[in-house]
Amino acid sequence: MQASKEFLFGDQIEWEEVGPGLRRQIMGYDDKIMLVKVDFKVGAVGQLHEHHHSQVTYVESGEFEMTIGDEVKIIKGGDSYYIPPHVMHGCVCKKEGVLIDVFSPHREDFMEGR
Repeated sequence: MQASKEFLFGDQIEWEEVGPGLRRQIMGYDDKIMLVKVDFKVGAVGQLHEHHHSQVTYVESGEFEMTIGDEVKIIKGGDSYYIPPHVMHGCVCKKEGVLIDVFSPHREDFMEGR
């Protein structure tokens, strides 16, 4: 797999619609790590799912009802969370906002069709 460019400018990266009120930008990656910016409108749902990647997310803005395993918490701008591999997780957007996801290794499924 090739790596992304060294410099990536948000206003030059196309947004990808991934669900109702939900879009993402792939901001940088190589085969070991990936940074993804996800924009949520109120009511948008990040469906419950799991994957083999480790994930750390920074809440840039907004408010979300976040489920990780059996726990549900309200998170807001300035918060963050960690999701171990193969743990079910998902969220519902309560106030419009942006999540900054970091995955290790990169999300192969996000690269399909590129």
